Amino acid sequence: MTEQGVRWTAEQVLALALAPDDASRKAGGRLGGAGPWSQIGGSASGSVWGLCKGSGSNPYRTVVDLTGPAYKCSCPSRKFPCKHALGLLLLWSAEGVGEPGEAPDWAAQWLADRAAKAARPAGTAAGPVDEKGARRRAERRAARIGAGVTELEQRLADLLRGGLAGQEHAGYAAWEETAARMVDAQAPGLAGRVRELGTIPSCGPGWPARMLEEAALLHLLDRAWMGVAGLPDQLAATVRSRVGLPASGEGEAVRDRWLVLAQYDSVSPDGRLTTRRIWLRGLAGGRPALVLDFGPPGRPPGLALPVGLVLEAEMRFRPGSAGLRADLGERFAAAAPCTEIPAGVGTQAALEAYGAALRDDPWLESWPVVLGPVVPIPGELGWQLADAEGTSALPVPLTGAGSRSRGGLWQLAALSGGGPVTVFGECGHRGFTPLTAWQPNSSEPVALS
Repeated sequence: MTEQGVRWTAEQVLALALAPDDASRKAGGRLGGAGPWSQIGGSASGSVWGLCKGSGSNPYRTVVDLTGPAYKCSCPSRKFPCKHALGLLLLWSAEGVGEPGEAPDWAAQWLADRAAKAARPAGTAAGPVDEKGARRRAERRAARIGAGVTELEQRLADLLRGGLAGQEHAGYAAWEETAARMVDAQAPGLAGRVRELGTIPSCGPGWPARMLEEAALLHLLDRAWMGVAGLPDQLAATVRSRVGLPASGEGEAVRDRWLVLAQYDSVSPDGRLTTRRIWLRGLAGGRPALVLDFGPPGRPPGLALPVGLVLEAEMRFRPGSAGLRADLGERFAAAAPCTEIPAGVGTQAALEAYGAALRDDPWLESWPVVLGPVVPIPGELGWQLADAEGTSALPVPLTGAGSRSRGGLWQLAALSGGGPVTVFGECGHRGFTPLTAWQPNSSEPVALS
């Protein structure tokens, strides 16, 4: 039984558990009988657990906290929840779980950890911490990063002293070597920016100006790290995050109904990592959120949230990063399509929002904005998104990270038909990159390729 003393139906299980896709529903249904389970049980406090036969010699350990619901399984699936958790819930809904009893150690420990975390005041530590040891490790890492920053500053000085003209023929190897040095200095954020800097000479016309801009931002980050102790707390957290240090402390938890505005993948310059960016906005609070997921070579990221769905969930925002970066936490209801077009703002308001965000994070490349109503206009100097009144417009970049292809822009123009549309995208110093569009009087989103 749940805390309210009600056993869910199979339909309620699939809704409350938020089955990620039809394949998961079918797989969970196949596991919703007693056959695959060698051990099943439940507790009066609202949890079920079981051992499910898998492809290996050891069964999968699955436990569900019904008060969430929340799930844990030893299977390698990256879906949330996995088919074993769905199957166990379906078995429980059909009263296939026996009388309440004592949970095995592996299930009891996870349930106890959840209960302890829920009982702790926000921001308190989970247990005893070796503060002196942690401080020494932090000081050693800061010293390594400082040495790496000094070396990087010398590299940037050599770049400007020698001029940018030769970079187009110098190749990428020297920049990769510098990036590797930043990895050795335990500054992966700096390494990533160095790699991006090294790819700019191959990005087409106008690359010297872009390379100078990115070199200046990298120099600014180096100088900020050198004086991080004297920065305001929020800006200092952003600098540490940009350098590559993990966020300290727990971020703010925000529960809302989150609209999925866009989802797209990008591949790192070395081809080793696929990054999936998922943009969401809280319908009640209006707060934007960026959820990132990663996939190794040859495999896409595991998290997928279809554009246009609304899910009631908790987001845990990480310190720094202009308050955008968040982790998807507990979900409370089934996802459902949004029935309304999100409210848009004009081009001037979009620029003001980006400018305000730059005060908290000077290295922020873009800010999420729903723009509209606007009209896409092609021209000799490139595309623009103009306010319906024709008073101002934002350019659409055709080069650089995250920029749309010409096919996507013609897709947007066809969707518009010369009339106003609502567009979600990223507003930055190079212009506005459209990602999703809505026609007037239609809540169906169109992802722009």
